Amino acid sequence: MNENLFASFIAPTILGLPAAVLIILFPPLLIPTSKYLINNRLITTQQWLIKLTSKQMMTMHNTKGRTWSLMLVSLIIFIATTNLLGLLPYSFTPTTQLSMNLAMAIPLWAGAVIMGFRSKIKNALAHFLPQGTPTPLIPMLVIIETISLLIQPMALAVRLTANITAGHLLMHLIGGATLAMSTINLPSTLIIFTILILLTILEIAVALIQAYVFTLLVSLYLHDNT
Repeated sequence: MNENLFASFIAPTILGLPAAVLIILFPPLLIPTSKYLINNRLITTQQWLIKLTSKQMMTMHNTKGRTWSLMLVSLIIFIATTNLLGLLPYSFTPTTQLSMNLAMAIPLWAGAVIMGFRSKIKNALAHFLPQGTPTPLIPMLVIIETISLLIQPMALAVRLTANITAGHLLMHLIGGATLAMSTINLPSTLIIFTILILLTILEIAVALIQAYVFTLLVSLYLHDNT
């Protein structure tokens, strides 16, 4: 119980060298691939989930927006597998680092915004000034809309970081309480352990939902600019 509560969020090192890059590259290795004409059930299920997710996200896009389909599918798979691997004992979750989430959010947001200014500059500028705005409020609304546009990548990164970090902290606290109560009161330990199992199931759902939400919001930003 004396362990630092945030020790699990410290980026690991190997011989003094940061191991975060190796951890980030590890999830793609878990994605099964097949070279055969007839796939097994795992590959078939994986392809069905990918098609279902991409179809749901790409339905609202035009031809230009659908060119991002491979990137968005790769993004949701990467975030989901990273979040799930972070639930394993003695593991590190890269998505708890705000710097990494910003590194994912800013380029995708910037690419969508730049595409909007290049292809539909009138519509992109129209977002800064809603139709029918009173003349005295025009400068204030332009400033507000500009700020809201600039904080979109920060909101993406902070949302993912906060949700994953909060779940890990709660599991750490309840796990520590279960261990401490095991030598004091067995019935209470069983109750807390049941709560811990339910929380773990919830965190698995949160890990998948947050990956979907992050990718869906990027898809919506892309839709607004194409």
